[in-house]
Amino acid sequence: MPDGDSTQIPYKPWTPRDPQASVREFTEILTRRRSIRTFSDKPVPQELVETVISAAGTAPSGANKQPWRFVAVSDPALKRLIREGAEEEERLFYSKRASESWLRDLELIGTDEHKPFLEEAPWLIVVFKMMKDDRSGMPSDQVYYVNESVGIAVGMLLAAAQLAGLATLTHTPSPMKFLGDILGRPDYERPYMLIPIGWPSSDATVPAIERKPLNEIMVLNRGELT
Repeated sequence: MPDGDSTQIPYKPWTPRDPQASVREFTEILTRRRSIRTFSDKPVPQELVETVISAAGTAPSGANKQPWRFVAVSDPALKRLIREGAEEEERLFYSKRASESWLRDLELIGTDEHKPFLEEAPWLIVVFKMMKDDRSGMPSDQVYYVNESVGIAVGMLLAAAQLAGLATLTHTPSPMKFLGDILGRPDYERPYMLIPIGWPSSDATVPAIERKPLNEIMVLNRGELT
């Protein structure tokens, strides 16, 4: 610890016995993660949802402002309102807002304006990005790198859910202001993403798509392919 600096504490690293084997196992679990649109009615304990959100809350953020709010929704009436709001925006998206190229790309996935999973999933996690730090006693209420910070947290949430065996879907109806209205959030909390979460249904299917191989997503130094 630096002399005279009381804001620093010793770092406690995680040291796996076999780093390569550990990350391979983790990658194998993540490889099975897919966007799921059909959910089982099997209940998901609130404690498990809280643990997944706690994992998301460990994400790094600009100036450690942690500019995220995760609203966990299980109330059927609220889920119905959220579905109605999302489908209203999605109807406009598919009929007027989306470009022809966007719609062609979506045909490969098979999506449309109907979003029954917003009611069928036992939980919806509505992610908000915070445009100010509302904690008392902070040096300022400014926030920094908000989109980057919240995006990292969402990625960690999806990974934690996958580790728990839960299925998820990232959904971004646009615009999403209706989410803040339904859930009574303050104006400085802006909707960022809507994530249904639950156990996958026994007959769940996913599009037959492939992920890019490593040599298409990684460049070594100034351009040598891996």
